[in-house]
Amino acid sequence: MKKLMTLILAAGLFFAGTVPSANAIEFKAQGEWLMGFGAGDASLINKTRTGNTKSKSNNDDKFSAMQRVRLQLDAVASENLSGTVLFELLETTWGQAESGGALGADEKIVGVLNAYIDWTVPNTDLKVRMGLQPIEMPNVAGGSSILNTDALAAVTLNYQFNENVGATLMWGRPFNDNYSKWETDNSSNNKGNYLDNLDLIALSVPITFDGIEVTPWVMYGIVGQNVGRAGTTEVDEITGIESLTEYVGPMDLFATADVSAVTHRRHANTSAFWAGLPIKLSLWDPLNIEIDLNYGYVQSVGKYRATNYHTGVDKRADTGREGWLAKALIEYKMDWGTPGVFGWYASGDDSNVKNGSERLPSIEAKGNFTSMMGDDNFGWASNSCMYDRTLNYAGTWGVGLQLKEMSFLEDLTHTFRVAYWGGTNSPEMAKYATSPTAWENGSISDGLYLTRNDGLLEFNLINSYQMYENFEINLELGYMVNFFDQDTWKKANVVGDGVPSAYEKQDAWKAQLIFAYTF
Repeated sequence: MKKLMTLILAAGLFFAGTVPSANAIEFKAQGEWLMGFGAGDASLINKTRTGNTKSKSNNDDKFSAMQRVRLQLDAVASENLSGTVLFELLETTWGQAESGGALGADEKIVGVLNAYIDWTVPNTDLKVRMGLQPIEMPNVAGGSSILNTDALAAVTLNYQFNENVGATLMWGRPFNDNYSKWETDNSSNNKGNYLDNLDLIALSVPITFDGIEVTPWVMYGIVGQNVGRAGTTEVDEITGIESLTEYVGPMDLFATADVSAVTHRRHANTSAFWAGLPIKLSLWDPLNIEIDLNYGYVQSVGKYRATNYHTGVDKRADTGREGWLAKALIEYKMDWGTPGVFGWYASGDDSNVKNGSERLPSIEAKGNFTSMMGDDNFGWASNSCMYDRTLNYAGTWGVGLQLKEMSFLEDLTHTFRVAYWGGTNSPEMAKYATSPTAWENGSISDGLYLTRNDGLLEFNLINSYQMYENFEINLELGYMVNFFDQDTWKKANVVGDGVPSAYEKQDAWKAQLIFAYTF
């Protein structure tokens, strides 16, 4: 590690010395080491049965060890000009050759997470950031349900009109030139990298007064017809023939990735739109109130064939998606800790597949009300399957209680939470799933698919000991009680392939110990 840090600093010094007419540069370094050891089983399914064949659902190790290292180098020319590079030694599972953790393994695990420059327009207060940078849509009460990413290629402009009002304008390109499926068919009509860009334009206006913070924001997206698409032949791409592996309707922003038989493409580019209104009230301190309202829409790209596997009847379903979310937090800070209550409600799919999905779309969400379903604590674990089951609250509702940062001994704090997760999706949607276990197979952003008959009860206990100023020992315990309704999901894939399938559900749990050194 010392050698790596030395090389990074040397490279920075060399670069600074080779730039013509460069002034004196001040280099600043900061970093993070995370060492995690944990045990648990995050799967909510114990065993599955297809026909007469039974199998274990989750074969992951019950115990695992993992580490992650991040090193950031800032080259500061003045208060008006600086450059930042953030290197990451990717998550390394101890003993795993692929991630560089096996004996003698020598994998290329060093990546660049951020690389951007900050500068100020001369004689103005306009601040500009260009490059790979962290982007987070304004949010309160449980984190961003739309976009919160560590690395997005973007340009952001920030201007403070006065002490109360500012504005931030962002253009970002999460995806471009990643579509190459047609290059493999030897066609003369080669359309690799064709219409595969996603562009985002966002505007936020933070308004701050004594005890009141409001940040209305909007974001518009231009989605190329080949963003997130798959397939191996030109015919597949034109017709959009894909397997519906989960549940009906677009799983996320990329609607065509998980639908079958899109009969036609309406547009070369489609539109997406989001809006949010986070409100934070601290004027009655120590009482804190947070309210966050979100709306999202992704334009339909066409119709597809949705099969009701319970009846065998096909319907022409739409790929559009539109939804909303309201979430809130009320907490009261006391000498020994901060008790609070939180909750949320998001729109869910109705029983009509012809009108698309009614779940809130997202790009990369990071909800953090809890630490098993959500991204609280470090948002990291010794095993990736032990966290982040759902991050955007789409198609769910919930309520929870928390005792935050309780402290009875010096340098030792505790946070306890209990939360119930319910579903807002119609139980009829289970009939369109290809498997009775499709509810657990969602994307990271969308997560578990809960109908109105399903539920989860989650418990979190986070204990943090600040041994030194820069060194924390963190013990996290979590348990999730599984209330998914098997009578609802046994209706899936009854006539799909003629082979009956079933599952045995179970509760999920984890216990992990993280050692964190930051400087």
